[in-house]
Amino acid sequence: MSDTLSLPVLPLDDTVVLPTMVVPVDTSGTEARAAIDAAQISAGADGAGPDSTGKATPQVLLVPRVNGKYSSVGTLGAVEQIGRLPSGEPAAAIRGLSRVRIGSGTVGPGAALWVEGTVEEEPPASARAQELAREYRGLAATILQKRGAWQVVDVLQRITDPSALADSAGYAQYLTLEQRQELLETIDPEQRLERLTGWARDQLAELDVAETIASDVREGMEKQQREFLLRQQLAAIRKELSELSGEPGSEEEDYRARIEAAALPEKVNEAALKEAEKLERSSDASPEGSWIRTWLDTVLEIPWNERTDDAYDIEGARAILDADHAGLDDVKDRIIEYLAVRKRRSDKGLTLVGGRRSGAVLALAGPPGVGKTSLGESVARAMGRKFARVALGGVRDEAEIRGHRRTYVGALPGRIVRAIREPGDPAGRGGQGRRGLPG
Repeated sequence: MSDTLSLPVLPLDDTVVLPTMVVPVDTSGTEARAAIDAAQISAGADGAGPDSTGKATPQVLLVPRVNGKYSSVGTLGAVEQIGRLPSGEPAAAIRGLSRVRIGSGTVGPGAALWVEGTVEEEPPASARAQELAREYRGLAATILQKRGAWQVVDVLQRITDPSALADSAGYAQYLTLEQRQELLETIDPEQRLERLTGWARDQLAELDVAETIASDVREGMEKQQREFLLRQQLAAIRKELSELSGEPGSEEEDYRARIEAAALPEKVNEAALKEAEKLERSSDASPEGSWIRTWLDTVLEIPWNERTDDAYDIEGARAILDADHAGLDDVKDRIIEYLAVRKRRSDKGLTLVGGRRSGAVLALAGPPGVGKTSLGESVARAMGRKFARVALGGVRDEAEIRGHRRTYVGALPGRIVRAIREPGDPAGRGGQGRRGLPG
């Protein structure tokens, strides 16, 4: 038969004490101090269970209070010691004994709130509870091992009672206040272990994900630190070599200084610095170094911060084109049409739209010697611009544009021709079927 007790209430706002737990409770608050005092008065009056010295042990009812609402089940707690925390605040060490179903209020000594409670009797552990206890013990041990709490693992392995094992989860930091209250209000140990097993699996999955992320971040940081260290060592070696040889600073440092002094646009500056870093990492024998140098030289030669006001004299532009070129009427008509559209946009104030000029670009295509470059010079003179001839990406050979240079390292630009074959010589002259000849 369940016992009915009359106990002072000690409300807990930030924790839940389960049976078998021993926790320090801050008694600096008015409610906690009143409950402890009332328990001591009651123990001195009628005795609440003698301790080892023969004195009565004060008892309180530890009740969680979540969002101002009291739980329907509390924990019978024995006040084992009263003293102060290392910080100097008053506290009491309380051991949880059993679950108590809270009943109606009653009267008692002191200023504390008194209630009547019935001690809940737990059902005996079933075979299913024993099985769940073994599973939960393994999951909890794995979580503790990942956190480095090896001593707690040994204590956990010595707990054989399923109910006590479930209540020991009150120490788990990953459980929320609501989850601990749910454990307190669940009387059957089998149901408690089922909930704990599911929560432990979720926590273990989160720890695995966090461990994977931490490992990736750690590897990335180690890689960056190693790369930084190697770069510093490389810079020190190059500096030492330059001092021994009496030569000025390295070429890479010169490129960095030129990039910083060029006041390039933001995106161009980022791309240039990235290519300068590639140049630092590449060896002197790598063909990629020459490509990067050509690209950087081209970028640094472009007048990024110089602007010229365009002149849109359509008749004058036509006269310049006619004076410089005979024929090519279709090409000149298209250029005049392009200039007329730009003049129209300029007259309407549409020179810049969204920070950008018109997206139209004139492209002159044709074999060498048909007048592409001279037409560009004529257009520049007609618009009052300075003419600049810039090779595509710093590339001045069609073989590089097609990708032959990057595909076949060391390949020479030229034409692939067929060797002349004579009758009776299937392999061609000199025994070569095909030969690459310089153009």
